[in-house]
Formats: sequence, structure tokens, C-alpha cells
Amino acid sequence: MNTTAALLLAAAVLAAPMPVLAAQRGQPAGAATATGATANAAAAATASEHPSVRRAYNLPPSAQLRYTISARQRSLPISGDAVVAWQTGEGKYSISTESHAVIFGKILENRSEGLVDGYGLAPVTFYQKRFRKDPSTTTFKRDSKTIVFTEGDDSYPLKGGEQDRTSAPWQLLAQARANPERFKPGTEWAYFVAGSHDAEPWVFKVVDHETVHTGQGDVNALHLVKAPPPDAQGQQVDLWLAPSLEWYPVRIRFADADGDFVDQTLDKISRK
Repeated sequence: MNTTAALLLAAAVLAAPMPVLAAQRGQPAGAATATGATANAAAAATASEHPSVRRAYNLPPSAQLRYTISARQRSLPISGDAVVAWQTGEGKYSISTESHAVIFGKILENRSEGLVDGYGLAPVTFYQKRFRKDPSTTTFKRDSKTIVFTEGDDSYPLKGGEQDRTSAPWQLLAQARANPERFKPGTEWAYFVAGSHDAEPWVFKVVDHETVHTGQGDVNALHLVKAPPPDAQGQQVDLWLAPSLEWYPVRIRFADADGDFVDQTLDKISRK
């Protein structure tokens, strides 16, 4: 593979949606084909193991967070940056993210917007635009109680507590802010998370407190990890939340079994 092709591949991987954070419950409402029906039935069985739970939450103050990105793809080092804008007030929230890579410019843009209800964050729309890809929108239809996608025909029932891939980390940290004593090593936190064309249950496990080197200095952070299922070739996702910084995410890392990774570390926080 030549250098140009490798760079394009790396940028595409960097632009892939982060599989961060984890699912509570849900089952597909139906499928157009026999294959889809089988997959939906399997998802329903798995989803039943993770019912939604109302937990206390405490949303952090609105802020803009800047991150540096380092990565390795096919032995090729990649660098870049990301900006996350978190805003909440008057019963609503919004989260927007833009990621840039050297040479390629913007490689990923996503937005999550919605309400705040008894479960916490209640997404209404999840928008994503990946490098050299058409944008996609996932809609949480509160009137018909379904989750639908512009990519694909599947739909999922909306029962409360569901998240998208951008809102999920913020739902997790809001619950950690309200229940810090419950986030002990070995405990697990489950959610139901929708992406650009489907949704599934994920579970994060608390590892321990660790020091993270950031642009704000050394920070004590709670490390959580989501490992892929034993029989799957998925990515491992690591998340570090900093209690001294309103529990904002100070580091996120996802890694493949072949050694490729993308690592995002906090550089600066601007309070609003």
C-alpha cells in the first residue's frame, strides 16, 4: 500500500464513529428480510438482559473541550485535534463534535440534540458526517416511541433511557457525578446506544482511578473499559472521567486487536 492510500485509510478509520458507551435495553421492532428478522430476534434476546434503569444524574456545566488526537493505523502515525461543545439549560441539551486530522482537515462531525427527562439525556436527533461519506441522521421519535435511521430500514422501540453514540458518555458522567460512591472498581454500567444505522446494548466496567497527563496538568481520573465480546472482533474502548474537572472525559481510547488505535486526550476546557 502506498503512502497516500495508507493516509486515506487512516483518515477513514479516524472518522469512524466511536463505539463509546454502552447500552441499557431495547429490541428491534421488525425487519424487512428473513436475515434481518433473525438478527432482530437475537438483538431482542440480548437486550432483555439490560433493562433501562432510572438513576440519579447531575449534568455538568456547559463547556467547550479541546482534545489532541494521536493514532496508529497500518503502522502509520496520525495526529489531529477535536473540539466538543457541551451545552445544557431549560430542559434541553446539545453536544457537537468536530475532529480534524493533519493533511485531511475535518474528518468527522457529529451532533446530538434533545431533551432532559427523568432518565437524564433524551436524544431527539443524532447527526453524523464522516470523511468522504454522506451525512446520516438517527431520529428518536418521542410521539411514536421509535428510533429510526436514514441508513437502513430497521427501527427500535423507544422505552426511555436510550442514548446515541455522542450522548452516551455524557449520560454516564452525569450519573457518576450524582453517584460517585457507586462507581467502584468492578461495577458495570449498561446503556442502549443507537449509531447511524442500528442500536445495541453495551456495558462499561469500572477499572480504577489513574493519573492522566493532560493539557490541564496531571489529573486523577476514573478509568472505565468496554471490551469486545469474547467471540467478536470488536474494538476495546477505554474512557477516563475526571472528578476534579466536573467528571468531563479527559481521555478516550479505542484499540483494535491488531494494535491499531486512536487516542484522544484533553488539552483545554473553556467554561461557558
